[in-house]
Amino acid sequence: MKTNEELRKDVMEEIKWDPELKNIATEIGVASKDGVITLTGTVDTYWKKIAAEKAAQRVFGVKVVASDMEVKVGGIGKRTDTEIAEAVRNALRWNSAVSEDHIEVKVDDGWVYLDGSVDFEFEKRYASDCVEDLLAVRGVTNRISVKVNPIDTKDMQRKISAAYHRSATVDSSSIRIETSGSRVTLRGKVRSLAEKKEAENIAWAAPGVMSVDNKIEIDVEVYA
Repeated sequence: MKTNEELRKDVMEEIKWDPELKNIATEIGVASKDGVITLTGTVDTYWKKIAAEKAAQRVFGVKVVASDMEVKVGGIGKRTDTEIAEAVRNALRWNSAVSEDHIEVKVDDGWVYLDGSVDFEFEKRYASDCVEDLLAVRGVTNRISVKVNPIDTKDMQRKISAAYHRSATVDSSSIRIETSGSRVTLRGKVRSLAEKKEAENIAWAAPGVMSVDNKIEIDVEVYA
């Protein structure tokens, strides 16, 4: 098992290793306690904040990432809320996985709020994804609702299982999938927080899934 200091240093090195973050790595603070990583500091784009969180999640031994990072946009990155809203609209329009006509956009001081209704959960998640890396966006609140559609739970479970077997980042043999209506519960043990989150992301992508209860445990000793 890593000490708190060893884990903190590993997270710092992973942040420095990330091409998107190497120029600002010294501006990001990292604290470690019992597998919980807390990130602090100020960045000029929302996507850098997300990139720092993902970098920490990739480190072996990290169980939870708490982000207290702040996004402050200035200089050439500054945009009006109207300009940001138009950029969000274009991003949604260009993403073939999202039905842009069903999504309402509001921007308040650089913070983007998404409302509306879509057919599948993955559409809701993709809506956030295509907005996160836009210039001048300080944060995203996704309030899009998902319609309730008839589903075949056995087919849903089969598709998620098949996706795990195709995945190069998830150990399918270590994860159990349980379905009840549109609800999916994941159990098992994996080696990292990144793998746990990837398993959840794959489950969310299955048509018909309305909720995912991720009860997967992170057990670094199993893989030591």
